[in-house]
Amino acid sequence: MTPQRIISVVPSQTELLFDLGLDRELIGITKFCIHPADKVKNKTRVGGTKTLNLEQIHALRPDLILANKEENTREQIEALQEHFPVHVTDVNTLPDALAMIRTVGTLVGKADEADEMAQQIATSLILSPSSSPPSVAYFIWRKPYMVAAGDTFIDAMLAVAGFRNAFAGQSRYPEVTPDELRDTRPDLIFLSSEPYPFAEKHLTEMASICPSARALVIDGELFSWYGSRLLRAGDYFRNLRNELSL
Repeated sequence: MTPQRIISVVPSQTELLFDLGLDRELIGITKFCIHPADKVKNKTRVGGTKTLNLEQIHALRPDLILANKEENTREQIEALQEHFPVHVTDVNTLPDALAMIRTVGTLVGKADEADEMAQQIATSLILSPSSSPPSVAYFIWRKPYMVAAGDTFIDAMLAVAGFRNAFAGQSRYPEVTPDELRDTRPDLIFLSSEPYPFAEKHLTEMASICPSARALVIDGELFSWYGSRLLRAGDYFRNLRNELSL
């Protein structure tokens, strides 16, 4: 039976559900679910991705909860699984993201729409290859400095966009010191707009640490959100490469 009362506790998957036309069925979201802005404002918030309000979720009586292995805590998801159907996604690559979109589409009765979306994303993200991809240090946090390294969706999307992750040899989201950054000698430094809100004012800070690298503030959602926001990623990556004259 197609679910009629859905809770999404993953921002990128919340946007996906709206873009699949499930405005009415989606009854609960997290405080970090910000897209689409005109629609999320009318939905019940059930806490943060890692601080879910389980009592509130129980009160909403969902017949499907969409969660994610990385973004939610195992303890809370296992507690919910005792009472409700919970679909847990695990997305580390672009093929994973396309498969997730199709699987979620099937779960919610929108298989055809999801398949069309996945095909459109796959086509839009075929970029011309770079003969010599520049190395990038992709920062996600400040105080302490943290980067996206290997075994992450961001690492996979950097490759799709035509870049090489300067910290691909490390795993997940390691802390890095200014000395480590200098020793790595990246060609570029990407300061992500999320989860830490890097802005233009932080460019000078990076220039003082690693003057040999060109630093830019980039749209973190287009490197890390793995739902329907990927529809916008291809054009963004092309524009970014043009800006960098790649």
